[in-house]
Amino acid sequence: MFLINLQGKDSIYEQIRSQIEKFITAGILKPNDRLPSVRSLAEELSINPNTVMKAYQELEKNGYIFTLNKKGVFVSDNLSSKKSVLRDDALNVLKALKNEGFNKEDLTEMLDEIFKEVSDAKD
Repeated sequence: MFLINLQGKDSIYEQIRSQIEKFITAGILKPNDRLPSVRSLAEELSINPNTVMKAYQELEKNGYIFTLNKKGVFVSDNLSSKKSVLRDDALNVLKALKNEGFNKEDLTEMLDEIFKEVSDAKD
């Protein structure tokens, strides 16, 4: 299920986290699907369980998964948490653009253009 590049620039836990986020976003993992336990995923990937635990903790913090004691780790169906994560992502992008010298009018114009592109693509 997971492809880990031990020589990659991203740490192993970031690769696990990123892949799970992509599986959830793409609908491969659906709400309430059970994820492998920390121990079993660590054994499968031949990595330290703490690495898997760190990835799971970040995913849980960001609302992608939840843990039920003695039952396992599951994909969250909490849309508001996902919206919060997306809002944080948008905020980070806006901060970066502002730091690059874009003003509110520039950003509004850019957003209008993007919405037009998305609308045209759906038609």
